[in-house]
Amino acid sequence: MNSKRNDWLAMEDEILLRDCVQDFHKASGHGGQKVNKTSTAVRLTHKPSGVVVSDASNRSQTENRLHALKKLRRQIALEFREEYPSDPDFQFEPIPSVNHARYMFWTANVLDCLAAAAWDRKEAAARLSVTPSKLLRLLYRDSALWQELNRRRMNAGLPPWKGSE
Repeated sequence: MNSKRNDWLAMEDEILLRDCVQDFHKASGHGGQKVNKTSTAVRLTHKPSGVVVSDASNRSQTENRLHALKKLRRQIALEFREEYPSDPDFQFEPIPSVNHARYMFWTANVLDCLAAAAWDRKEAAARLSVTPSKLLRLLYRDSALWQELNRRRMNAGLPPWKGSE
C-alpha cells in the first residue's frame, strides 16, 4: 500500500523539513531569563497536509525541531486515513515499542484497520491477528492514539472505550 501519508511518515527528517515552513519564536513559560532572549521555539507547517505543530520543550532550537518533527509524524498518522488492504495474505505485525522507528506507520495502519472495521475492536483484532484484549492494551499505552480513537468512535456515534474493557 503506497500513499502520500505513508511516504510522509517514511521520509528522512531533512526531506520532510523541505515540505515545511519553519517558524522560530521566543518561548513562553518557565526557563528563566534565556527563554525571553532567544528564539528556540519551533513551529512547523507541513505544506502538503496543512498540519501545524510546535515545540518549545528545550532551550535548543535543534532539539525542538526534532521534537516538532516527531509531533508532525504523529499528527499525520492520527489524522490521515487510507484504505486498509483487504488482501487475506496481508500480514501486519504489531510493533511493541512506542519508540520504534516505524511506530507512527503502525499507528496509522491500526487506525486504518479500525476505520475499515467500523471501529469494532473484535473485527479489527481479527484482521490484525491479535486478540481483542491485546489490541486494547496496545492502543491504551499511547494516550494520543487512545484519545484519537475515542474521538473517532464518538464521531461515529459509538461510546468511547475504557481502558479496562
